[in-house]
Amino acid sequence: MLSLIPLFPFIGFLINATMGRRLPKAVSGGLASLAMVGSFAVALTAVLQISGMPADARAIEQVVYTWIASGDFSLDLTFRVDTLSAVMVLVITGIGSLIHIYSTAYMHEESDSEFARYFSYLNLFAAFMLVLVLGSNFLVMFVGWEGVGLCSYLLIGFWFRKQSASDAGKKAFVVNRIGDYAFILGMLLLFTRFGTLDFQSIASAVAPLPVEAAFGTLSIATLLLFIGATGKSAQIPLYVWLPDAMEGPTPVSALIHAATMVTAGVYMIGRNAVLFGHAPETLTIVAVVGALTALMAGTIGLVQNDIKRVLAYSTVSQLGYMFLAMG
Repeated sequence: MLSLIPLFPFIGFLINATMGRRLPKAVSGGLASLAMVGSFAVALTAVLQISGMPADARAIEQVVYTWIASGDFSLDLTFRVDTLSAVMVLVITGIGSLIHIYSTAYMHEESDSEFARYFSYLNLFAAFMLVLVLGSNFLVMFVGWEGVGLCSYLLIGFWFRKQSASDAGKKAFVVNRIGDYAFILGMLLLFTRFGTLDFQSIASAVAPLPVEAAFGTLSIATLLLFIGATGKSAQIPLYVWLPDAMEGPTPVSALIHAATMVTAGVYMIGRNAVLFGHAPETLTIVAVVGALTALMAGTIGLVQNDIKRVLAYSTVSQLGYMFLAMG
């Protein structure tokens, strides 16, 4: 059942990407919106199902297939809904559905081909974001992580004939790649240390270990993961792409800023709370960076004249508070 949550918007993407130009706008937008509503319905069913479980066992897992198998090592494409991912899934599918529905009217003046292209990107973004939050291991999360990075480039630069939009899309893509490189290094370091990329297995292996008193392997790994989070969640020094991201269509700004992508970094730290809890040096850095970002972005936002840039900097500032709380 859980695989249907990202599958519905992915099917919507395939239909609009292959046949969207030949479909009326009402059908193209309606299919994309229906895919998100269907995904929300399945997500709501899953959340209601875990809400009736005992408090210490509120989780559903579905192994879709074994992705990598080599000797004693195997890595599955597994989706998991628990109390943490349930919140994110409902936000992504719920708010995402409303943004899709609103977009059918907002983008109505576009040509048929542009209209279909927009909704195919929007559906693909939602599908990758759902993979990110539902993945039960780092590799599945990373597929979603890279996917939303690609889709943000496509959506921010949607009006690519406009130079500023094209430049903003490229900036978002390049800045996020810097963070993603650190994220990969952090994953590899964890795999070298624990021999697994599964969140639950890593948490179980870390739990009995003493908290690091100095800057050790766990601190380095978590710091690399945090650098990846600063890219996705627009923290110092990788915040520069977010204010320019307003060059995309306004519903895209709502989807990227308010609902989903920028909270991915915060979600990743929350998902690995046990791991980060054993690296107090990293948590101190997380808190300091969050506090500085909140102060700096809030101050910059005070002197902006464009309302969309005010919203962008206020978003960066609020994300800083989230990282401060995490640290």
